[in-house]
Amino acid sequence: MVKTVSPAVPCTLALPGHPAMATRVYGRKAAGGATPLVLHLHGGSFVTGGLDSGECVAQLLAEAGAVVVSLAYPLAPAHPFPQAVEAVHAALEQIYKQRTRLAGAGAGLFVAGEEAGGNLAAAVALMARDRAGPPLAGQVLIAPMLDPCNAMPSQRAAVGDRTECRWSIGWQAYLRSPRDAEHPYAVPAFVQRLAALPPALVLAGEDDPMRDEAMAYAARLAQAGVPVRTALIPSSGWPQALEQPPHPCPCAATTREHLQAFLHAPTPPPTTPS
Repeated sequence: MVKTVSPAVPCTLALPGHPAMATRVYGRKAAGGATPLVLHLHGGSFVTGGLDSGECVAQLLAEAGAVVVSLAYPLAPAHPFPQAVEAVHAALEQIYKQRTRLAGAGAGLFVAGEEAGGNLAAAVALMARDRAGPPLAGQVLIAPMLDPCNAMPSQRAAVGDRTECRWSIGWQAYLRSPRDAEHPYAVPAFVQRLAALPPALVLAGEDDPMRDEAMAYAARLAQAGVPVRTALIPSSGWPQALEQPPHPCPCAATTREHLQAFLHAPTPPPTTPS
């Protein structure tokens, strides 16, 4: 059964030390209880996209039973690494402080993103662990853009022998120098320490250029002892299809089922690193 979602509410999120950022809030908290609270990050290869292009995934998260705060984070090349991920972490801290008002007392906090937003979601989960907060109940990575090498078989099959594609152009705009590619918050695919991260749901399409890097990251998370759920969505057309209005996106029902199972799974309280 699809949950009826109230219209998105446009808001502005004030952040200490960062410019205010536009947001849209989807869903509403349950009466007398807590609702999963999700910070959502749109795709766009770091250089394009916004609240409109992120509406498809934000709606699916809300239909899965979450209160969703979709964030218009700063884009490259005007705002290269680490500006976006630092702004996202600041937004996560502010949303955590407001979680009772937004989603009810004791609401679990999740971070979710598709494509470049999946990169930022994975990175901010690392930051939350390393900086001792805010505590996350989970991370949702949908066709995440994790590896600037663009060398995985699924991506090579998508771009053929071209030396440039939307993802390579995006990476070049996002990373200021080759040394940035060594930073774990810029390139989660290269992270050495993955233990003590929150549970993860990693979704990719069977025909998705990001499929192989997504599944490789999921396998590494599992090897590090992180609870992981994965799924390959048949014939999804991802990640481009996730950015195309109108809602729903292809395979919306299947995607929503995975989101609902993950967001509402019984889990122990998130661990705050010491």
